[in-house]
Amino acid sequence: MGNLHKTTFVLLMFCLAALGSADYLKYKDPKQPLGVRIKDLLGRMTLAEKIGQMTQIERENATAEAMSKYFIGSVLSGGGSVPSPQASAAAWQSMVNEMQKGALSTRLGIPMIYGIDAVHGHNNVYKATIFPHNVGLGATRDPMLVKRIGEATALEVRATGIPYAFAPCIAVCRDPRWGRCYESYSEDPKVVQSMTTLISGLQGDVPAGSEGRPYVGGSKKVAACAKHYVGDGGTFMGINENDTIIDAHGLMTIHMPAYYNSIIRGVSTVMTSYSSWNGKKMHANHFLVTDFLKNKLKFRGFVISDWQGIDRITSPPGVNYSYSVEAGVGAGIDMIMVPFAYTEFIDDLTYQVKNNIIPMSRINDAVYRILRVKFTMGLFESPYADPSLIGELGKQEHRDLAREAVRKSLVLLKNGKSASTPLLPLPKKAGKILVAGSHADDLGNQCGGWTITWQGQTGNDKTAGTTILSAIKSTVDPSTEVVFSENPDSAAVDSGKYDYAIVVVGEPPYAETFGDNLNLTIPAPGPSVIQNVCKSVRCVVVLISGRPLVVEPYISAMDAFVAAWLPGSEGQGVADVLFGDYGFSGKLARTWFKSADQLPMNVGDKHYDPLFPFGFGLTTEAKK
Repeated sequence: MGNLHKTTFVLLMFCLAALGSADYLKYKDPKQPLGVRIKDLLGRMTLAEKIGQMTQIERENATAEAMSKYFIGSVLSGGGSVPSPQASAAAWQSMVNEMQKGALSTRLGIPMIYGIDAVHGHNNVYKATIFPHNVGLGATRDPMLVKRIGEATALEVRATGIPYAFAPCIAVCRDPRWGRCYESYSEDPKVVQSMTTLISGLQGDVPAGSEGRPYVGGSKKVAACAKHYVGDGGTFMGINENDTIIDAHGLMTIHMPAYYNSIIRGVSTVMTSYSSWNGKKMHANHFLVTDFLKNKLKFRGFVISDWQGIDRITSPPGVNYSYSVEAGVGAGIDMIMVPFAYTEFIDDLTYQVKNNIIPMSRINDAVYRILRVKFTMGLFESPYADPSLIGELGKQEHRDLAREAVRKSLVLLKNGKSASTPLLPLPKKAGKILVAGSHADDLGNQCGGWTITWQGQTGNDKTAGTTILSAIKSTVDPSTEVVFSENPDSAAVDSGKYDYAIVVVGEPPYAETFGDNLNLTIPAPGPSVIQNVCKSVRCVVVLISGRPLVVEPYISAMDAFVAAWLPGSEGQGVADVLFGDYGFSGKLARTWFKSADQLPMNVGDKHYDPLFPFGFGLTTEAKK
């Protein structure tokens, strides 16, 4: 009996050890080296599970059932895609968590990664802080300010349970006729390079010795995305998604440098561009995506397509979908943004792998890269939203930072009809002042595209913020009468007996192709408002726009002229500088042309004849 007991005991211990061993999975052990975890998980995955990781679908299709059935690796919100109108941070967290539950219910429990366009703050979300668009941030010449904006944006994105931002756009816009020019920091690649500090703000600073490796520093940071690779800002005539016609030297010296900086800063992902390089679609460009970005530059994160990007490899889009899948995945794209027809993509890619059209090695490379980012950012250990971060959304400290960014982004282009008669800074105490123009009391115009919706919207009911008119009223002396008239006629201005006028006009909100514009004139009724007001009253014109516009016909009538770009939700920053609480310091990050006929025209061109040159900007001192 003694021997029997011993044998039984040994067998029992062996079974318990076997059970413990079965429960232990290397890929779930955060103490294991990164490479060990990735290889262990990759080795356990079926083809269906791998292709699921490569698939990113739109929020509205991402039920828990779909996440589980198709092993979906990623979800996104397109512009304006929200859980409900004016959804709270808690509602966002609840939605993301439900999708995550579906992902984690699968055999291997691989968490999904949710991505969103947070391109000037968490701009899809009601009551988030809306920072100036990149065109204004470029004018600040302040990389550390941009890093702080990245830090604040990361917290607000995490407040909604989202760990991945499709930012920054590091396009070098060489032609302001392009509808995405406001998403670019500058026409100068050096300025754009300097602003890759946003990546460090979003993700955290890469630890010493780990430069060049994807890095996300914990649950208060988000994975970043350098976009759109490469040459998106150099298309012919600034036409969106067009062809960038330039030699290799030009591509490498103008459009590529910011990617070097992004990789050194540990950017987690790179998004390919809709555009082409010398006729070759970037979504199908094996040389630039695989040979150069992955192999030469040693980018170790994952490459993601743009929205339905592989569909647009062909013209018309989707005309030969199997070819598009083969060309896009074969070029080296790792995660495919297929918002709606994702089952077609999954089926097609599965067929191509099983029939040796796309090699398994390409699939394994893609999934390895995706898993690297997910493991690195701690998504396996902390897959769910953190409710303690809900209060970060739109918090006052972030709004104060946005206000600071507005102040530093303003570029003073004219101050007085002669040097001896400056108008700015304006006196706070006056008898009566006029505020005029379509953009003076319109938060939607002030924020521009990519705000709450994809194209943006006019009006003051879309999100929280301070209009320029409200800021003026709160800044002037209580005894100063402020009269607002959006479009005053000459007679009303003449009879008003105003001490001075502030005219705020500009472009309506737009995004992408909807913003392509060959004329670049100030939209009506802006010119008539300038003329009606400035011929009778000393006036400062504040231009709200995503790029320089043709102003030469009107500038002689202005006493002062300020480029305010697309300042975002904190209009108080404009009033801070107009009235002298702070001085003007911004410098043009774009050449201000005389007429659209001169375009494209960039600093360093042989026949450079601008109205205001790159780097121009008058300064004023703060009133003491």
